[in-house]
Amino acid sequence: MAKGTIRVGIGGWDFDEWRGTFYPAGLAKARQLSFAAERLTSIEINATYYGSQKPATFASWAKTVPDGFRFAVKASRFATNRKILADGAESVQRFLTQGITELGDRLGPILWQFMATKKFDADDFAGFLALLPPTQDGLPLRHALEVRHESFRDSAFYALARAANAAIVFADDDTFPCIDEGTADFSYARLQHAQADCPTGYDDAALDHWSARARDWATRGDVFAYFISGAKVRNPAAAQAMIAKLA
Repeated sequence: MAKGTIRVGIGGWDFDEWRGTFYPAGLAKARQLSFAAERLTSIEINATYYGSQKPATFASWAKTVPDGFRFAVKASRFATNRKILADGAESVQRFLTQGITELGDRLGPILWQFMATKKFDADDFAGFLALLPPTQDGLPLRHALEVRHESFRDSAFYALARAANAAIVFADDDTFPCIDEGTADFSYARLQHAQADCPTGYDDAALDHWSARARDWATRGDVFAYFISGAKVRNPAAAQAMIAKLA
């Protein structure tokens, strides 16, 4: 069976506590992205969740990273943090047309993250998924859904995601449902248990575990795995350690 490419990264690239722990002391902020992209294989852009960016900004990011690197783009909160998701067409379009396609072949999945209070409503969610196009400006799009309420442990939700070729995010978090259901031709994982007292965030056994899981997910297609939250200062080291194991 053909295997997909496994990419591993972090959320964002500008975090003060990474200066001196991940970034060399004195490294200019303008060089942080290029430094990170040389050592990781993907990064989740979080700024797009809070507000729009300029097309030139996306184009600049694309030029800064090497071939094969991919950005995940976190979708606007105005599209996902609403009572009726299916009413969000304008917000979805505003997000998709802000210039994300300037990333070109550096564009990875789009992450649609929902509030922890958002419960599964089959009709509403079907209406929302219908708003997500398979392409934008001729560029293929991949959609990942991070749901955070137990009501989404539902075969009806899995069927809707599968019909839309949308990946259900595997969220390794004690608070939210951890769903490992293959619904798309790629997988998306957010690993959130980095420990401050471990130099690599996760001990060797845990990194072996997640590397094995990633290889298993790769039998479905491409894999995007991000070390997020937890002891955030350790996430770059965790990502680099996992990349080394996968190599």
